[in-house]
Amino acid sequence: MAGTTAAEVMAELAALDDAKIRAVNERHGDDHGVNLTKLRALAKRLKTRHDLAGELWTTADTAARLLALLICRPRAYERDELDTMLREARTPKVHDWLVNYVVKKNPHREELRLAWLADPDPVVASAGWALTTERVAKQPEGLDLAGLLDVIEADMKDAPDRLQWAMNHCLAQIGIEHAEYRSRAIGIGERLEVLKDYPTSPGCTSPFAPVWIAEMVRRQGDSTVT
Repeated sequence: MAGTTAAEVMAELAALDDAKIRAVNERHGDDHGVNLTKLRALAKRLKTRHDLAGELWTTADTAARLLALLICRPRAYERDELDTMLREARTPKVHDWLVNYVVKKNPHREELRLAWLADPDPVVASAGWALTTERVAKQPEGLDLAGLLDVIEADMKDAPDRLQWAMNHCLAQIGIEHAEYRSRAIGIGERLEVLKDYPTSPGCTSPFAPVWIAEMVRRQGDSTVT
């Protein structure tokens, strides 16, 4: 589908829009009605089309932007392009896919992580925390884990929802991956009680950090939970 135009793609996305799916997504802050399995199938047919991805992104349509993130070349973006895109990505799914599918694969990710962590916009800052959580798990060398716990302890309780969720994930990841900070991470979670009462489906792990840490450590076969 090398010759497919942006207009043709937009027409196909419009045909895939389902009012029931849209209604469900809107309850979670997303404004599109395209089944994600069908969206991924379309991306697979298109293959990598960085030029087309740019055209789709500029439409500001959520489904088009999600598709763009699947067919772009993550390493092709410059730092300032990604910074602009993140600030434009105001729906949760676009924000998540941009960070996880594109920024994490981009050579500017560490520079962006540091800049976004300090950003006054809580949605932008949440992206910095998501990238930090990735480093906690995969490349912790050079991170000040104790300092991150200090910030989480001081700021997470009153942070806006999206930022709070990202900080909580980082707290849990520190406790899961780093036994020397596990007791402190659990203690912070117990004191702040962030997401303690979050509704969790049967068979799923609670996002409440002490429970999350204990369950993941148990699965890893590590007895040092306390």
